[in-house]
Amino acid sequence: MKWFEAYEVAATPVPIGATLSLPYFWIGLGLVLLFFIVTTLLERRSPGMAVMRGLDTISAPLRSNADHFLVAVLFAFFVALFAVGGTYLTPDLKTEAGWVPWAQLVIALLLPARRTRPIAAAAIVLLWLVTLRDYDLFHLFDYLALGLGLAGYLLLSGLPEGTWHARRFAVLRWGIALALMWSSLEKFMYPQWFLPLLEERPYLAFGIPFGPYTTMAGVAEFTLGFGLLWTPLVRRLSALALFALMFAAVYPFGRVDMIGHATILVSLLVVIADPGREGAALEVAPRNRWATPLVPVGLALALAVSMGSYTALHQVIYAHGGPSLAMLRASTERTAQGGAAPGGFWRGTEHYHGHGHASAAPQASASAAMQDAMEEMHAAMGRVRVTGELDRDFIALMLPHHEGAVAMARLYLESGQDPRLRQLAEQIVAGQEAEIGHMHSWGGPGTASR
Repeated sequence: MKWFEAYEVAATPVPIGATLSLPYFWIGLGLVLLFFIVTTLLERRSPGMAVMRGLDTISAPLRSNADHFLVAVLFAFFVALFAVGGTYLTPDLKTEAGWVPWAQLVIALLLPARRTRPIAAAAIVLLWLVTLRDYDLFHLFDYLALGLGLAGYLLLSGLPEGTWHARRFAVLRWGIALALMWSSLEKFMYPQWFLPLLEERPYLAFGIPFGPYTTMAGVAEFTLGFGLLWTPLVRRLSALALFALMFAAVYPFGRVDMIGHATILVSLLVVIADPGREGAALEVAPRNRWATPLVPVGLALALAVSMGSYTALHQVIYAHGGPSLAMLRASTERTAQGGAAPGGFWRGTEHYHGHGHASAAPQASASAAMQDAMEEMHAAMGRVRVTGELDRDFIALMLPHHEGAVAMARLYLESGQDPRLRQLAEQIVAGQEAEIGHMHSWGGPGTASR
């Protein structure tokens, strides 16, 4: 999303309690938990072993050549960054520094030789640190785990054969898993960021209302990222699902998405092939019958730690940081002074809500977006064709009314500061999302009239 739409990382995130009150959060969580539990139950039985053998057969060439494949794609990735120019490590992190593309070309040239890969790893970490000059720390957390995973792989792959060298694929897998789990939280904390993209490409939501879709997409990304850390069959199937979802995005979003996600896509293919499985390095899942009952426990702990860390770090940096942490939020301060939010370069000067320009203040933009939400609510109600059956008509008319109220409340939570109004907005989100869930379950065909 950040590659195509503007955003504001300094905005107050939606409270964790509001997310936990959403029925679609629990529906998505329950579906993925069911998948994990069934998979771990079958993993050591004949169906699971048959699936493992099938995956081994299909991925055998990749499994035996995983290092060559990874290095080749990483080489092409850094060469592409050099050719495109103007970015640090990913399309989102724009720069005008002329030396950066050349630095990324040097990283590419260091990759083929095994002895120079640790130097390339150090260069990746150094380039991430240099990016702090232009982007605030909280935003760069999105790329920390991924960068450390790639750098860790390159460092360990350059070492002589031994225990640490054998852990290179496990370190890569952990980096990808943590990166996906962290970035997925934006769908819970800032669901309004995703609305413009869904409005432009509504087919991405598969006909699901945008609010529930964003919530369930966040659950899917987080839980499948967690799955990369669990038992062999769970992580391989999770990687397969993530690869299918991310590769499918290449068609609507083009080469920007292909280049930007190349490192994650190639890493997911390696997880599917699962080289080094015999070593079982850096495992967190139990390798016995406890793997099944501990799935919900592990997932609950992962959610609690991730959500708590995200909210706490945001509070420390933006709400309570003061002048002493000003350097950590430099790009946000530039945005408040009139610069475009970092993702806005893909849309010129158009603001991510579709109104005004990038120089508009965040609150003014939120007000314009709330007006949009109100107009869309009225338009949706106007599209309803009453049938004369009161029960069906009541639900068909009330659904867009409630969805509009939730959208407006979420938009207020993005930039609004009044504590009383924020509390009211949180209550609106929690209460009306629950009522929307009830109406969908009661409405039956009546909801289809919209």
